[in-house]
Amino acid sequence: MLHENWESFGRMLETPSLCIRLEQFELNLLAMAAEVKRHRKNWRPHSKCHKSPEVAKRQIEAGAIGITCAKVSEAEVFAATEIQDILIAHLPVGPARVERIAKLCESSDVVVTCDHYAQAMPLSRACQQQGVVCRVLVDINIGMNRTGIAPGRDALELATAIDKLPSLNLVGIMGYEGHAMPVMDGTVKQDLIRESLGILAQTQTQFERAGLRCDIVSAGGTGSLSYAGDCAGITELQAGGGIFGDPFYTRMPGVPAYAPALTVLSTVVSRPMLDRAVLDAGRKAVTGEKHPPLVNGRPDARVVMHNAEHIVLELGPESRDLRIGDLVELIVGYADFTTVLHDEFLCFRGDRLEAIWSIAARGKLQ
Repeated sequence: MLHENWESFGRMLETPSLCIRLEQFELNLLAMAAEVKRHRKNWRPHSKCHKSPEVAKRQIEAGAIGITCAKVSEAEVFAATEIQDILIAHLPVGPARVERIAKLCESSDVVVTCDHYAQAMPLSRACQQQGVVCRVLVDINIGMNRTGIAPGRDALELATAIDKLPSLNLVGIMGYEGHAMPVMDGTVKQDLIRESLGILAQTQTQFERAGLRCDIVSAGGTGSLSYAGDCAGITELQAGGGIFGDPFYTRMPGVPAYAPALTVLSTVVSRPMLDRAVLDAGRKAVTGEKHPPLVNGRPDARVVMHNAEHIVLELGPESRDLRIGDLVELIVGYADFTTVLHDEFLCFRGDRLEAIWSIAARGKLQ
């Protein structure tokens, strides 16, 4: 195990616990910041992998201009900690939501995305009533086929309409090339990302020729960061998950070999067979979706069963010394779906507990 002396905390630590290995986290953070800087883009990392103001502040200290989040309630949490530049990459629909966005604009520099006039008009009214101005990006469908207006005439007509609405400030466009990230052939993936993000570059040119502002062209996830950074026209990258070095990302072509930094500390609670150990960390503590958790420091141990409250390990010869009560460190395969299961990060430097960071935006779904 990397943290050989974690057993000394056995009486003070309860498991399962979500942990950050600070040395690895800091290396990943600096590597991501350097990669974005190398491409001469702005960095606006998505917070969905951490949901923690403490992590967001460290990203900003490393060079991020602000953060991206999915929900207004998340933005409210970050704004309360004096993080100013916040992109809400979710559509502003519903009276309560637009009123809260307008209120948020009093204290923070908010950006929202729209792919329909029916979203922009109520937001304009709410901002007028609140006496604020909200920045807006037009969300463009570049192949994900989820949200986003069709590029070309439809996008131009929407942007022109938004530009005329009071209390809204059209500042650019956003697109997400998520459909390309899982492609495992590096050449095919690179070509697909260039083609998809090329749509944003074409849209930017179209807007500017029509006299519309398009200062921000926002895109880029961790699984496509290196390729997206090479694309002309993109002004900012939203990649954030690399800070934890998820195996889900690092197995993808074009993703640097970030070090695993997010783990779940668990306890062996049963040894039913020589080649089996049962842990107290199930799906309610660590996700198996996207990528299964890995056993740190024990390469011949692997997850063979993943239930609600338990994980069953198959043990090779080198791992059969595990006893009931021993601690096992699980490398989180995909942070986004694991972080939301916990209230805090236990932050270790070596075998020393250095800090506890609140996952304050956990459960913020509105």
